[in-house]
Amino acid sequence: MALLWRPAAAQPRSRGPQAGLDVDRVVTTAVRLADRDGIGGLSMRRIAAALGVGVMTLYTYVPGKGELVDLMYDSVLAELYRDERPGDVGWRTRLEHVARENWALFTRHPWALHVATGRPPLGPHLMAKYERELRAVDGIGLDEVEMDLVVTLVNSFVKGTVSGLVERSEAERTTGVSDQQWWAATAPFLEQVFDPEQFPTAARVGPVAGEELQAAYEPTRSFEFGLERLLDGVAGLAERRRP
Repeated sequence: MALLWRPAAAQPRSRGPQAGLDVDRVVTTAVRLADRDGIGGLSMRRIAAALGVGVMTLYTYVPGKGELVDLMYDSVLAELYRDERPGDVGWRTRLEHVARENWALFTRHPWALHVATGRPPLGPHLMAKYERELRAVDGIGLDEVEMDLVVTLVNSFVKGTVSGLVERSEAERTTGVSDQQWWAATAPFLEQVFDPEQFPTAARVGPVAGEELQAAYEPTRSFEFGLERLLDGVAGLAERRRP
């Protein structure tokens, strides 16, 4: 918590060849490496090498990788909501903006999807994010618990759909095979083993959806479709809460 909310005066000061090194620079370098290599490829040794310092030097700034990942996560949350929506727009526009901002954040920093938030790193940018998102649904008739649950629902929905996008990109990167190539290779075998009488609904729906989406799963289309349905559901809840 002290590192998350760190005052500048509390940061260790570098001397000699490490002059200019501080917690912010360590975090910025770690984010850049994680964006490139993923969270699994991040290590204190690699960060130290990128900074041109010894591994032990890093431990004068952060206790370990776990704490560093929390700092990285809070750091990238500062990118959210720089383009503030005017205050006179409706709640639906505000909440849609929340969803799209989070979607964009995770596509820029896919590693952030793997940060455990069951016990969230309660840093200043996470708290600013929570405040901003609660304001999106403030005053529409929900009680405090419902406001919190709606914000959680939107964030969970975004993480679920954007993870499909990240997984598809990762699969293409690691295998060198696109979705279309994978399907072209798989479809002939599936046609031999698939029994439409046993799975009649799948036999009817699957080909139509596949032709439309040109994929077994299309995360961007799922996001757009699901977001509209989610907002419709919040609208129904708010309507029921009106006196």
